[in-house]
Amino acid sequence: MANKNASLNIFFFPFLAHGHMIPCVDMAMVFAAKGVRATIITTPLNAPTISKAIQKTQTHQTKEINIQTINFPSTTETGLPEGCEHVNALPSLALLQAFRNATRLLQEPFEQLLLHHHPNCVVADMFFPWATDSAAKFGIPRLVFHGMSFFSLGAYEVMRLYEPYKNTSLDSELFVLPNFPGEIKMTRLQVGSFFRKDDVEAKRFWEEIRESEVRSYGVVVNSFYELEKDYADQYVKEFGRRAWGIGPLSLCNKDKEQKRGKEDEHECLKWLDGKATGSVVYVCFGSMTKFSDSQFREIALGLEASGKEFMWVVGKREENEEEWVPEGFEERTKEKGVIIRGWAPQALILEHEAIGAFVTHCGWNSSLEGVVAGVPMITWPVGAEQFYNEKLVVEVLKIGVPVGARKWSNFVGDEDCCIKCDAVEKAVKRVLAEEEAERMRNRAKLLAQMAKRAVEEGGSSYSNLDTLVQELLSLSH
Repeated sequence: MANKNASLNIFFFPFLAHGHMIPCVDMAMVFAAKGVRATIITTPLNAPTISKAIQKTQTHQTKEINIQTINFPSTTETGLPEGCEHVNALPSLALLQAFRNATRLLQEPFEQLLLHHHPNCVVADMFFPWATDSAAKFGIPRLVFHGMSFFSLGAYEVMRLYEPYKNTSLDSELFVLPNFPGEIKMTRLQVGSFFRKDDVEAKRFWEEIRESEVRSYGVVVNSFYELEKDYADQYVKEFGRRAWGIGPLSLCNKDKEQKRGKEDEHECLKWLDGKATGSVVYVCFGSMTKFSDSQFREIALGLEASGKEFMWVVGKREENEEEWVPEGFEERTKEKGVIIRGWAPQALILEHEAIGAFVTHCGWNSSLEGVVAGVPMITWPVGAEQFYNEKLVVEVLKIGVPVGARKWSNFVGDEDCCIKCDAVEKAVKRVLAEEEAERMRNRAKLLAQMAKRAVEEGGSSYSNLDTLVQELLSLSH
């Protein structure tokens, strides 16, 4: 099978942000393991990061993955500071729109690559809606990668089709997502600016993404059928999308975690080795979320009040440390907790038996890593489609409890909606100590087993990937 697939050459083109690049590299790996020639397209400053990720996950069974670079437009063309070729390099999230606009200028150099290499298929990120037209120019099928769950993809479509938020008089009033499995209720506060008339630019952009998807060959989804079958079925049968669930992508390379563990002998993992099974709460809000100092203080006080052991990834904070750490906090909690200032090997931490709960912003990569590790979650959505993911985790899968986030705020924690320390304390205790925790843990462990089976031979994601590869192969002939 692998040799037969070697004639298939696929381009993978991730959006320039950690949350998009990581699953896309994993996806290239998954295809390469089937014998496909995989090439990742990126810009010069992002190439070393992708190259390093490939080296960490490469196995002897995997065909070599190539990287092709195209130049990011100049600062005079974009108005962005020098060296901003990545969302996480932006000095402020206020520049996000300018960054997205800048990526439109990648279309011409991308088409030059298609002209010279003529791959059999292009898997391009949702944030490159123009990629459908680019691929069509050369008669190449384009697959869309959203990096979202089937649940969120379907919820967006229902919101677009029925506009249920128009029937409410208050931003905080609940409305039901019509013709959507599970009687899911949301408020206008939780769905952000995408559907508001006043955000014309965002509305236009989302419409462009949708039209591009409808005209594309189909959609690849980092999920597995058993996790959200009702929503996968609806997306394909009712909304008429061609979609292949081929995840969890992070699981598909069997030697990856083991290799990562050998290379990354992190102190935090050694610290976890000394803790009891299921006793530690892991706290991480991804690479994009920006909370205020006052919100960080509330989290610190809530963790301390819970009396539970914790591992908290705060990332790199440029502000004065003393302003957000409550006085004496680290001294008082030095036996109980660890604060990580920078990057952390999240997948390895979550898989450690000492972890009993995961406080997450509900980004899909993190949510799926929680599922794969079989860890119950404390949900704290902030922006993007995270409020939809919270509904899936809490109400459908029943493996999490909400901390009480109420308002969508585009990755920047809203001061009006600061979550107080007692809410943090209560949520941690619910997941680690109360009676319902045992039921959540059992469900989470069952889902973890299902995730692993999905990517094994004969599993749903394994079979979907085989089907897709064969389909692309027959097209190329």
